[in-house]
Amino acid sequence: MRAHYRAEGLAESDLAASPYDQFARWFKDATVAGLHEPNAMVVSTVDPAGRPSSRTVLLKAFDDRGFVFFTNYNSRKGRELADNPAISLLFPWHPLARQVVVTGAAERIGRDETAAYFRTRPHGSQLGAWASDQSARVASREELERAYEELAARYPEGEQVPAPPHWGGYRIAAETVEFWQGRLNRLHDRLRYVRAGDGWSVERLAP
Repeated sequence: MRAHYRAEGLAESDLAASPYDQFARWFKDATVAGLHEPNAMVVSTVDPAGRPSSRTVLLKAFDDRGFVFFTNYNSRKGRELADNPAISLLFPWHPLARQVVVTGAAERIGRDETAAYFRTRPHGSQLGAWASDQSARVASREELERAYEELAARYPEGEQVPAPPHWGGYRIAAETVEFWQGRLNRLHDRLRYVRAGDGWSVERLAP
């Protein structure tokens, strides 16, 4: 179970001035290549005892302020981020033999920004955000569906659903962003941006 990666590499001279601009280039490549959900990323957090946990979520926005995703603040990741905002994001673009790894700190975004995004979600997803007490134990599938149906009766299709107070976005301000390009003979290119004051430095890592 071994794949031979592409010969084309990633040189320092290929990089954009900022990791966000470089991410935009690679994200466009992943989209044009037709990757399924190129905005899917593995989010890793740690609990107070230092035990890590990971899950896949969808990136919803990014700019030079950071990467944004939305979740239930009472979920496991939400509780862990409340205790320790350290976070890692991994974009596993395997068909392109590429990965992007982000480390940084997560901060809640404003309620106006959350509400604006919530209004763009499909009606069913809006109801689901209310119906699911994310990460909590649930007695049965029927209980979950019953909660959803009660909400659907309260907020029929076409009626505005308010954003739950316990649901919202996080913005991750990057401290490092590594761009990993697979190469032949496992001599991969790994170029990492590191925050340096108001700018960035770039370092090459051994594969």
